[in-house]
Amino acid sequence: VALKRMLNFNVPPVKNSTGEPVWKVLIYDRFGQDIISPLLSVKELRDMGITLHLLLHSDRDAIPDVPAVYFVMPTEENIDRMCQDLRNQLYESYYLNFISAISRSKLEDIANAAIGANAVTQVAKVFDQYLNFITLEDDMFVLCNQNKELVSYRAINRPDITDTEMETIMDTIVDSLFCFFVTLGAIPIIRCSRGTAAEMVAVKLDKKLRENLRDARNSLFTGDTLGAGQFSFQRPLLVLVDRNIDLATPLHHTWTYQALVHDVLDFHLNRVNLEESTGMENTPAGARPKKKNKKSYDLTASDKFWQKHKGSPFPEVAESVQQELESYRAQEDEVKRLKSIMGIEGEDEGAISMLSDNTAKLTSAVSSLPELLEKKRLIDLHTNVATAVLEHIKSRKLDVYFEYEEKIMSKSTLDKSLLDMISDPDAGTPEDKMRLFLIYYISSAQAPSEIDLEQYKKALMDAGCNLAPLSYIKQWKAFTKMASAPTSYGNTTPKPLGLFSRVMNTGSQFVMEGVKNLVLKQQNLPVTRILDNLMEMKSNPETDDYRYFDPKMLRGSDSSVPRNKNPFQEAIVFVVGGGNYIEYQNLIDYIK
Repeated sequence: VALKRMLNFNVPPVKNSTGEPVWKVLIYDRFGQDIISPLLSVKELRDMGITLHLLLHSDRDAIPDVPAVYFVMPTEENIDRMCQDLRNQLYESYYLNFISAISRSKLEDIANAAIGANAVTQVAKVFDQYLNFITLEDDMFVLCNQNKELVSYRAINRPDITDTEMETIMDTIVDSLFCFFVTLGAIPIIRCSRGTAAEMVAVKLDKKLRENLRDARNSLFTGDTLGAGQFSFQRPLLVLVDRNIDLATPLHHTWTYQALVHDVLDFHLNRVNLEESTGMENTPAGARPKKKNKKSYDLTASDKFWQKHKGSPFPEVAESVQQELESYRAQEDEVKRLKSIMGIEGEDEGAISMLSDNTAKLTSAVSSLPELLEKKRLIDLHTNVATAVLEHIKSRKLDVYFEYEEKIMSKSTLDKSLLDMISDPDAGTPEDKMRLFLIYYISSAQAPSEIDLEQYKKALMDAGCNLAPLSYIKQWKAFTKMASAPTSYGNTTPKPLGLFSRVMNTGSQFVMEGVKNLVLKQQNLPVTRILDNLMEMKSNPETDDYRYFDPKMLRGSDSSVPRNKNPFQEAIVFVVGGGNYIEYQNLIDYIK
C-alpha cells in the first residue's frame, strides 16, 4: 500500500478512476529494487504508469517531458548522482523519496544543487518513506538484502568486534524496525531477553520511538497513517529474541517445502534460481559438456499452490504436484478445443465458424483459457522446483538427517551411532555432517568426553569438514549459561508413514524410492514458546526476566512488570542475528 501510494506521487490511488495513469519513470538504487521487486511485478508497475524503471547509477538518457519518481537510500553517492541529474535536466519533474530518513545536511546539498541548476521548481516533492525493510510475505519481513552480512549473526557475535562497530550494527537494525512500525502505524510494547544484543536493540528502539512521539508536531504516529485502521485498539507486542537462545534450529535440516527450497536451492527475495541439468544422453564422447540453462522462478503470494503447500512436508508436496498434473491432463483436451475454437491453430474454418453460433463458446474460451494456461505454468514451475529439491534429498539423504536430528533434539533413542552417520560416505556433504554434529553438541546435556570428541573430530576431518565452527560452538557453549539447561524441543519425533502410496505409482513425475515419508509432529520451537509465554502472559522461568518497554509511557520506567495484564492479539517476533523459515513455519502452525 505504501509503495503504491508513493508511485502515485504520494497520494492514495483512487480505486475506480478509469482515466489513464500519469506516465512516469521510476529510478531506484539496489536497496529500492530489493524492496519493490518481491511486492510489485513489472505488469503492476506498468498499470500504475511506470514505463521505465532504471537503476540510479546506470547510464540514463534525458527524458525531458516525463516526471521521475526516485526511491533510494540517502547515501552520499546517491545524492551526488541526484544532484547531477538535476544539473543535466534529465526529467520534467522530480519526486524524491528516501527509503530511510535523510539528514538535514544532505537535504541542504540537494537544495543547493537545485538552486545551482535553476531547477527548484522542478523538484516537486521530497519524502522520507520509512520503508527500509523488505516484505516477503503478508506476515514476514527481513531487514535488508544488499548488505545483510553487516547485520548477520556473525557480525554481531564476532569476538573482536569494537564498541563503535556494534553501535553501527544496532543502529542499522533499529532503523529498519522503526521504519516497520511507522509503516504499520502502531507503537508496540517491547519485550526482550536481558544481557543480549536483543536488549541493545530494544533500548535503542524504545528511545527512538519515544523521541518521535515526544515531538508531537512532527510525530510519524498521529492521524491518517496508512496503518491507522489496521489494528484493533490493542497495541501489538514486539518480541525481540536473541539468536543465541537457540543455535540448533538454524542448523537443523528441514522437511517442509519452503524451508527446504531455502536450505538447498538458491532462493533469495522469493525468487529461486535453478540450473537445469541437460541430460547426459546423446552427447558424443569428447564433446564439450552442454552449458547448463539457468532458470529463475518467482514464488509469490498469487501462486495458490505455493501458498497452500509451502508449509507442508515434502512428500505431501510431491503428491499434490502429481494430483494437480493429473487434473490438468484431464483438462488438456479442453485447452486444445478452446484453442481451436479461437482459431489459434490457424485453420481457416476456425475463423469462419467463429461468425456463427460460436460466439458464446468463444466468450467462455476467452475467459477460461488464460486460467488453464496459468495453472499449467504453476504446475511446471513446481514440478521443476520440487524435482530439484528431491535430487538434493536423495543424493544427500536429507530425510535421514532430518529424522536423526529430530531424535537428537527431542532426546529420543538413536537407532544408529552418530559416528556411523558421519563416516558414511554416501550420506550428505561435509557441511551436512558438520551441521548434524553441531546439533548433537549443542543439544547434549553434558559435552562428550575429550576422548570421544577426538574420535568425532577425526571422523569429521576424514569426511572433509572444516572444524572452525566446532571451536566456536565449544566456546559458545562454555560461555552461555544456557548450557546449564539445554533448550527443550519437545519430545516428539517424526513418524514414518510407510512408503509413499500415490507417488510410488509408475506414472508419477517423482521417483521417491528410498525417501522416507515422514510426517511432522507439531511442537513449539524455543522462539515460538517464548512468544506464547509473552503473548498469553504465562509465567515461565524462560521469559519471566524479559525486560518490558512501553515507548508511550512518559517516564521510561524499566520494569519487567508488564502494565497490561491482558493477552495480546497481535505480535511481531524479530530474531536479532537472523530467524529462519523453520521458525517462521513453526509460528504460523502455532497461530493456526
